[in-house]
Parts: sequence; C-alpha cells; structure tokens
Amino acid sequence: MAALAYTLGKREINHYFSVRSAKVLALAAVLLLAGCHLASRRYRGNDSCEYLLSSGRFLGEKVWQPHSCMMHKYKYNEAKNCLVDKHIAFIGDSRIRQLFYSFVKIINPQFKEEGNKHENIPFEDKIASVKVDFLWHPEVNGSMKQCIKVWTEDSVAKPHVVVAGAATWSIKIHNGSNEALSQYKMNITSIAPLLEKLAKTSDVYWVLQDPVYEDLLSENRKMITNEKIDAYNEAAVSVLNSSTRNSKSHVKMFSVSKLIAQETIMESLDGLHLPESSRETSAMILMNVYCNKILKPVDGSCCQPRPPLTLMQKLAACFFTLSIVGYLIFYIIHRNAHRKNKPCTDLESGEEKKNIINTPVSPLEILLQSLCKLGLIMAYFYMCDRANLFMKENKFYTHSTFFIPIIYILVLGVFYNENTKETKVLNREQTDEWKGWMQLVILIYHISGASTFLPVYMHVRVLVAAYLFQTGYGHFSYFWIKGDFGIHRVCQVLFRLNFLVVVLCIVMDRPYQFYYFVPLVTVWFMVIYVTLALWPQIIQKKANGSCFWHFGLLLKLAFLLLCICFLAYSQGAFEKIFSLWPLSKCFELKGNVYEWWFRWRLDRYTYSIWASSCKNKAECNELHPSVSVVQILAFILIRNIPGYARSVYSSFFAWFGKISLELFTCQYHIWLAADTRGILVLIPGNPMLNIIVSTFIFVCVAHEISQITNDLAQIIIPKDNSSLLKRLACIAAFFCGLLILSSIQDKSRY
Repeated sequence: MAALAYTLGKREINHYFSVRSAKVLALAAVLLLAGCHLASRRYRGNDSCEYLLSSGRFLGEKVWQPHSCMMHKYKYNEAKNCLVDKHIAFIGDSRIRQLFYSFVKIINPQFKEEGNKHENIPFEDKIASVKVDFLWHPEVNGSMKQCIKVWTEDSVAKPHVVVAGAATWSIKIHNGSNEALSQYKMNITSIAPLLEKLAKTSDVYWVLQDPVYEDLLSENRKMITNEKIDAYNEAAVSVLNSSTRNSKSHVKMFSVSKLIAQETIMESLDGLHLPESSRETSAMILMNVYCNKILKPVDGSCCQPRPPLTLMQKLAACFFTLSIVGYLIFYIIHRNAHRKNKPCTDLESGEEKKNIINTPVSPLEILLQSLCKLGLIMAYFYMCDRANLFMKENKFYTHSTFFIPIIYILVLGVFYNENTKETKVLNREQTDEWKGWMQLVILIYHISGASTFLPVYMHVRVLVAAYLFQTGYGHFSYFWIKGDFGIHRVCQVLFRLNFLVVVLCIVMDRPYQFYYFVPLVTVWFMVIYVTLALWPQIIQKKANGSCFWHFGLLLKLAFLLLCICFLAYSQGAFEKIFSLWPLSKCFELKGNVYEWWFRWRLDRYTYSIWASSCKNKAECNELHPSVSVVQILAFILIRNIPGYARSVYSSFFAWFGKISLELFTCQYHIWLAADTRGILVLIPGNPMLNIIVSTFIFVCVAHEISQITNDLAQIIIPKDNSSLLKRLACIAAFFCGLLILSSIQDKSRY
C-alpha cells in the first residue's frame, strides 16, 4: 500500500506540475517582480545611499545588513587608497568623538584613544596624505556656526567630508528644559543654510542622536531621556529637510546609527556611549557611503552607480535585439502561412481536406527561437547583477542555514527513486545522481556563506574534485570504449561546456577565468583527449587480451602524471605557458594567471579531501591532493558493492545532475549576487520566501539554458566535416575579433 501511494503521489505531482508549466510560472514571477521593483525605485528613489544611511538590520549579533544593498568591509590599505589627499572633519560632542576614533582606526588600527576629551583631536597619515580632524563643539551654538561658516568662504580650503551632530550636552547642562529645545531649534535653523551651502562642495552628514539606556545613566545625566532625544532629533530633521524650498536638501541624515544603538545600547558601559562594535559599524557605513563610488568593490553595492556598458555589451544587446525581432517576424510570417494552409471543409461531404502535410521545424526557426530565448534570459541576468534593479544582501553563515537545507534535499532525494536501466558500476543514472546531489550541496554551500567554516569548506573541496573526477572518467570511458576521436565529438563537448560561459563573459563583462570551473573541466577534457588521441591510439578493442596495449596505455598515463607533477611544482613554467597570447586572455584574472595556477594545482589529480589534521585553509589545500583519492574510491565502493544500491537511483538528484553545469554557472548572477559575494533579493523583508522564489526561477532558467545549448549545438556543430570546418573557421574569426575588442576595451579602461 505504501509503495502504491508513493507511486500515485508522484504521478499526481508530475501531472499537474510539468517543467513547461514551471517555466511559464517563473516567467510570470520575473515580470511581476521586475514591475514591482521598478515601481518601488520610482516611488522611493533609486539611491541606495539613502537605504544605507537610514535602514538595516543585524544578522546575528554584530553583522549589520543595510536594506537592499551590500556593505563592504574596508581594510586599512583600501581606506587609505580611497582617502588619498582627502580631509574629513568630525564636529560635535563625545558621541561624535567616538565615531571619529572608530573611523580613524579603519585607516590606522594602531591609533589610540587618548588626549583631553574636551578639545580638538587631529589625525594625519602623511604617507597617504589623509587628514581627519575632530573639532570639539558639544552644542549647536554660535561656536559651531562660526566653524562651519569659515568653510563656506570661497578662499578657504574645505573638508571633503563633514560629519556633525550634537544634542545630549544641551539637554544635560539645561536640565532638559523646553526652553533649551526651542533654542536648539533656533540655532540649528541659523546653521542650516551654511550646511546646505557647504554640502554643494562637500559631503555633509548630520548624525541624529542615538537612544540612551536610562537605567545605566549616572545621576548628572538622568535628564537625558529617550523622549528628549526624540524631540531634538525631530527638530533637527524638520529644520534640515526644509532648509531648501525648491529642491531636496543636500545635507544627508545619518539616522542608521539610531537603529544600531537600539539593539546594542544595553551593552553600553555608562548608558550614553555606544559599545565599540556598534560605533565601528557606524564608521564602516560612513566609509562605504564615501568610498564605494570611488573604489567600486564587488561586494559593496551600496552607493555604487550602475557600471557603464562596454562596447561588447552594446554589441551583444544589438545582436540579441535583432534576434528577437527576427524571430517575431519569422513567427508572424510562418503563422500567416499556416493559416492559409489550414484544412478546409468540403461542403458536400462535410469532410476536411488538408492542403499541406505538417512539416518539421526548420533549423532556422530553432536557431532564431533559441537566440530569442537566450536574449531574454541574458536580459534577466543583466537586470539581476548589473542594472541595480533588484536588491542584493550580504551572506551570513550559521550552521542551521547550511545543514537544514541539506537534510531537506536528502529527504526529497530519497522520496524520488527509480530502478536503473543498467546495473554496472558508475552507470549513467548513478553518475547523474552523484553530480546532482553534489551540485545541490555546493549551491547550498555558496548561498549560506559556509566557506567561512573550515570543515564544510574542505568537504566541499572533495565534491568539486569528485565532479572533475567524474568528468574525466566519463570522457576516458567514451574514448576507451567508442574509439571516436573525431573532430565532431570534440567540438560538441567544447561547445556544450563553454557556450554559456562565453556568452556571460560578453554580457556580464567578466573574464573567462572568472567562471573557473568551466576552464578546469575544459582543460582536463582536452588533456584526456590529447593523451588518448596521440599515437599510438589505444582503445578497448585493441587492448582486449593484449598486455602490450595495456602497458602502452599505462606509459601514456604515467607520462601525463609526470607532466602534471612538473607543472604543479613549477609555477614559473606554468605561468610562462598560460601567459602566452591568446591563452593569457582566457586564463588571466586581475592581470595574472596565479588564480588559474592555484585552481588547477588544487585539483590536479581531479580529487580533494577534507584533512582533519589541518588547521587552516592554506594547510588543508596543501594536504588534500595527496591523499583524497581514498575518499572518492570509498564512496564508489559503498555506492556500488551492494547489488540493491546499483539497481536504484534518485531521479530527483539525477534530474539536477543533468543540468549541473548550468546550475553552477547561472548561480553567479541570478541566485547569488555581486559575482557570488552576496545574495539576490527579489522579495525584500522575507528571507525564506525570497530564497524559495529566487531558487525556483534560477532552476527554471538553468534548465532552459541547457535545452537552448543542446539545440544550438545540433545546428552550429554539424556532423558533416566540410561544413564543420567552415563553421570552425567562422568561430575562430569571431573569437579573434572578440580578443581584439577585449584588448582595446582593457586599454581604454586604463
């Protein structure tokens, strides 16, 4: 009964929810979400700086997540690079002084908080020519006004950034009187025009007052209540926001510190001043506001404008637009022709007469339809990770965000199981299943940010290398059994592996090596092909019953192993080979091939292992290539020794295994964000629902791209060798043009 219910349940699900209906639903979701985000941008504005300065939440205890964008954690060398020849001024009371200290410590972590508290404090880094000053003005009065007024004069050098704020001192010395609040409002009204004038040439931020923890306040500070602080903040906001009648105020409100303080003020030592971790967060927000638009870090999307379109991106947009228009014209013409050839009814007999027999879909229609779909999908890629239409957020690792989804997919994988068509070791269904569950684990590893947890990182290294092992095993088995070393087979494999990545390199303006896994798989395929194709070609038919041929194969493999070891331990020779043009254009990342050498060397035997004896990533990465073959062989034995285990497989995992390469590549831009550094946010404010919806769309897109690639491979890579050679010549010319355009583009950037 249980088996019957299980079978009927699967059939019911498959009947009402097919892949085609899922894709239609995904398309509708994309259009709806894009419309909602576009309307939200128009209503709330398109300035992510406003979100950074005014909203956010804590992930865990100390990680601050701004609303809708990613915040970069600046290191001291990055901060100095951004602030070269800059002058930053902090004006205000003891809370502003705290913010000043935290800001300076980003530039110089060794800077100490010392000196008279009620005086000006200078800081200067002469090497980087960075100057940061704290000016003690605890009240909004004539003294603060005069300081600001001097900077508004044309002949005086102005700070590039001004951070000001004060109120608690006024509340304290005037015992929280209403008259003091009225005077504060009058004083800030007189200062507002000066701040507005200064804001036209400098970045000016007014820091709203943080709440206090009233139970910890000393007796001489008991009058500083949260009610009074709110009143002073309201006065500052109402005056500064209305300081210009005809346009929006240029003075930016730094109100996010209030939200930070609400969560952390209980950790304060005196109830008034924030704990160090909280003011460090506020200082990092200030650094992001100013520096993101200058340094443009990948994982700092807040305050970053949309990158300008490159020449290749413009050409790609034109090509896909023409493809979409061409397909629509073809479809309209074909539909009209179909209507003319519709069956007509004989009036005498009442029978239908067919004027034309249904013809198969032409290659031209398949080509145009595939390019049309691909163009729309690439538009979605661009909107997700380049156009700033959708939101992005930072990753934050917890054990639950990694292990709970792992358990969930394991249950689903066990639920969907079927009998295999064959029971040999590493049969096709089994390898698809293996690729599928490994790919799902890798995806969860990426979106959960689990690379920060070393044991998980090392286990995933095993999975990546096991995938490479499977790829190598599959290609070796094909050449060994079939003996097909023809150019058609090679071109088909290379096209299927690289088509999506090449398109993404153009559309997303990224180097080929950025999608490192595809270069790895491609290079190892070519290594296996060349090794087996070179004379003498040794295949199963020749080697049957002959030790001589088996010995020859072993010699080939031994020579290959020797070459791999040499290149792995000779970085200079490796870099010389891959630094040659045009190889350098494919394997360089950030101007050198070191990253490619590291990736290639890490999985040079196509496997890796979690080494329990190592204590850090560097040590683990050195140990695992030497011993991890045990892990992969152990899994193969456990999966295949029991006869029952070979006779069943998980169709759920196998389905994902068939599109594993597309899943791995697509995740960079339409599931993750900021080139895998963050998470794509389609539905803000609800992380769980957002993951469900974005995952659903992501899987549908990956499946569609897999079908598009297969369709195009049949058209672009014909079986006829003469036609294939002509097309290869065209493809070679295309890539030469692409490399030339890439070189011109790189020169124009610098």
